[in-house]
Amino acid sequence: MSTEETIKDAIDTLIRARPGFWSRTACGVTRSLGQIPALLDRNAYSVETSRTRILLIGGLTGYQADVDMALHALELFAGGGDSLSLRIALSAVPCANPDGLRLNSAPGNGTGGNPSGFYPPEGKFFYDPEDPEKRYLWRWICFQAPDLVLELQSGDSLKWEANQAAQSLAPGLAAKTISGEQGLLAALGTGHPDGLGTIPGLRMTATDEQLPRELGRLFSMLRQLDVLDRSDARKALDSRRNRPKIEIANVLAMAYGHTFEPVVYTQGVPISGRLRLIQLEPGGDDPLPGITSLLERFATGGVPEDLAPSALASVVWADELADAAGEPRYNELAVQAAERFESRGQGSAPKPCDPDFRTEDMFMSGAVLGRAFKLTGNTKYIDLLASFIVDGKIQQNHGLFWHCRSAAYYWGRGNGFAAMGLAETLTYLPEDHAQRPVITTMYERLMASLRRLQHPSGTLNQILDIPGSYLEFTATCMMGYAMARGLRLGFLPPDFRESVDLAWQAVAERVDDVGNVVDGCASTGVQNNVREYLDRPAIFGFDDRSGGMALWFAVEMERLDRGI
Repeated sequence: MSTEETIKDAIDTLIRARPGFWSRTACGVTRSLGQIPALLDRNAYSVETSRTRILLIGGLTGYQADVDMALHALELFAGGGDSLSLRIALSAVPCANPDGLRLNSAPGNGTGGNPSGFYPPEGKFFYDPEDPEKRYLWRWICFQAPDLVLELQSGDSLKWEANQAAQSLAPGLAAKTISGEQGLLAALGTGHPDGLGTIPGLRMTATDEQLPRELGRLFSMLRQLDVLDRSDARKALDSRRNRPKIEIANVLAMAYGHTFEPVVYTQGVPISGRLRLIQLEPGGDDPLPGITSLLERFATGGVPEDLAPSALASVVWADELADAAGEPRYNELAVQAAERFESRGQGSAPKPCDPDFRTEDMFMSGAVLGRAFKLTGNTKYIDLLASFIVDGKIQQNHGLFWHCRSAAYYWGRGNGFAAMGLAETLTYLPEDHAQRPVITTMYERLMASLRRLQHPSGTLNQILDIPGSYLEFTATCMMGYAMARGLRLGFLPPDFRESVDLAWQAVAERVDDVGNVVDGCASTGVQNNVREYLDRPAIFGFDDRSGGMALWFAVEMERLDRGI
């Protein structure tokens, strides 16, 4: 039996020992495309739980003895019954360096990296050719925000060590302060990791015989009230999440939608979001003069010829600006954009869409042709849109979409584009249109699949069928928007509200007070293999694509809450 299978079987045995408490997942992907296995407590991301959230880390070095110790510790915890599990929410990464273990290259990982080395990792998220494990682990820990990280190492003699944030626990364990190289625990214990706050960390080095006694000491301490408070990182996420939706929308509107260069949807969507926000806050500061000034040159010149769908979709704001400014002339821009679409015949994608039926074009065409139909009543626009949506044939039986016909990969944002395209289409498609039942079924199947694959944090993975691929911001926003729109307009049943709220929780936690976001996939064309999708850079900071999608999601959630 392989190393991966042995660890998987051990985790599955633990899950069976405490049914309803744990689930198996992955927190990263190695260069060999192996998953970094994880055991997730049911309250690992819970907002309301009073249980102390602990994350156990083992095998960071890649040594078998460290992995065995982590698995033994989990067995001891499971054997402790309700006296432990009702007070402590224990999640675990028992083998944080599976390639190092498998290749017998400890303490390295077999590709020149060392996951137990210097932290925090800088850049190359999550595509570092030598050290991806370090980046996956760092981000996963920071945004899970446990109250304590416990690292276990096998050794000949007992030693407890504590980082700066865990000094309140040090006396009871006779723990020394972690010193030396800036390792994982030391980096978590100082400053503001990932812009959040510190996380207490302990490292126990012990023999297997000493493990039960020492774990018992720790858990006995933690069962006492007030020994360990919520981590600063967890408090930071609580603070972000507790902001009103309209406040987060205003943060995003201050950061995004203030340029129209280049002419592309990533600029048009946040401008549209700012205009939608005016409808919710008509008495606030009026951004309309600035928006009209920003767009006047383009509006005067009209929509250029021979634009790609992504550029045509940049005018998603046209009808909203016409309404806000009381100037119908802006509506003509949406109609001009729609006129650039031309049928290539039944079964083919219309010009200028990619003949391979890319999911991006589902959103771009839906955003343009749907608006043109609403404005003119001309059925040629909506018929062309409906035919394109139905003719693609890239949705699979389980509900997910390939990126396009030649790229059979379940890219997260690719399915986000499909979700938004279907939601936009259903927004404008007449109830009695012949294709509405088919398109509604496509939408419902996709929403059901996305809900099934939604990570417990509320996010979607970069590649939907690869657990451990990074938790991607834009796909989460797009799924959330499509679901919220469906709930608000009545083409999605009410039981999806839980999934929408969970997606919003994740997005709210990943938008800071100036509009920076966490892990939005960089611009992505069709890729040649899974590795290339995994290696698309994850943007941490300012990103107009992410900001625009988050603003649309925020406004749609506020509309849903208000019932308008």
